[in-house]
Amino acid sequence: MTGLILVLLVGFFVAVLALRVVPSVTEYMAVKKAIVAAKAAGSTPQEIRAAFDRQADVGYIQSISSKDLDISKENDVSFSYQKVIHLAGPASLVLDYEGSTARNRPAKAAEQ
Repeated sequence: MTGLILVLLVGFFVAVLALRVVPSVTEYMAVKKAIVAAKAAGSTPQEIRAAFDRQADVGYIQSISSKDLDISKENDVSFSYQKVIHLAGPASLVLDYEGSTARNRPAKAAEQ
C-alpha cells in the first residue's frame, strides 16, 4: 500500500510539472515560427520587428517582444529569454530559451 501511495505521489508531481511546462514550450515553438515568418516577411530590421509583432499578437506570445530580437546585418533573427515557473513555496523552475534563423554557413574559402 505504501508503494502505491509513493507511486501516485510521484505521478501527481510529474503531471503537475508537465501542466506547468507544456504551455511554456508551446509558446517557445510559436516564437520560433514567428521569427521565421517575420524574416520572410521583412527585408529591414523595422519590417522584421513589425512582422514579428503581428505574429506575436496572433500566436499569443507574451514572453518576448520585437524589442528583444537581435537582428544581424544579414537579417538573421535570434532571441533568448528566461521563463520562471513557480512550483511551490520557494521552489521555482527556470527555463532558458534561445533560437535563431541563422543556419550553419560554410566558411568562405580564402582567396589566393
